[in-house]
Amino acid sequence: MKSRARQPLGKIIFVTGTDTGVGKTVFTTLLLHHLRIAGRHTLAIKPFCSGGRADVRLLRAMQDGELTENEINPFYFHEPVAPLVSARQHRRAISLAEVVRKIKKIAAQCECLLIEGSGGLLVPLGENFLVSDLIKQLKCQVVVVSRNRLGTINHTLLTVSVLRQLNVNKIAIALMETGKKDASTKTNGRILSELLKPISVRGIIFLGKNANKIGVLKKSHRKVKKTLAEFCG
Repeated sequence: MKSRARQPLGKIIFVTGTDTGVGKTVFTTLLLHHLRIAGRHTLAIKPFCSGGRADVRLLRAMQDGELTENEINPFYFHEPVAPLVSARQHRRAISLAEVVRKIKKIAAQCECLLIEGSGGLLVPLGENFLVSDLIKQLKCQVVVVSRNRLGTINHTLLTVSVLRQLNVNKIAIALMETGKKDASTKTNGRILSELLKPISVRGIIFLGKNANKIGVLKKSHRKVKKTLAEFCG
């Protein structure tokens, strides 16, 4: 019997953040939509999700239901706390090898796979491994999503410092505008570009309070498609 040829592993882009609630889902969904309408077979997953599953449903809708909710989000916990905390409460053991195996199974089905991470790099996902350990295992490109407001320089530099320790070579920064501007908003992008050179720092304009709605996201894409194209380059 002839062995079946293995599908090549798709390109993986891991979307992490400087913190929780910085706009990872909005950015991931925008990039997913951008790549798919550009003709690249792209899928997106959020392996770990705590609290509600609205983000998972949004990702599923934006990829035309190609994946089930459980494929997009194989590790779900009702409690809005770090995955390790919930796993212990439910006496559920999750290994790094298991997570990597599930991710690579999806990556083999597409040209490009987007992974939305949980919180920041040092969030504990399971016993003895963090988000950073998962990135190290995947050896992938990383986009760091940060808020364009006071404090983002420190948070972004700390995040990139950890990535460099992991020997991640392909890093980009998505600086997300918020509804509230402060004195640092105009200069954060320029200073980060200067301090992180040659890492690219690109701003994403504020898309409104309902930016996480599928209709709004599709309309908003036209405003940021040139910027999104640069993340794919």
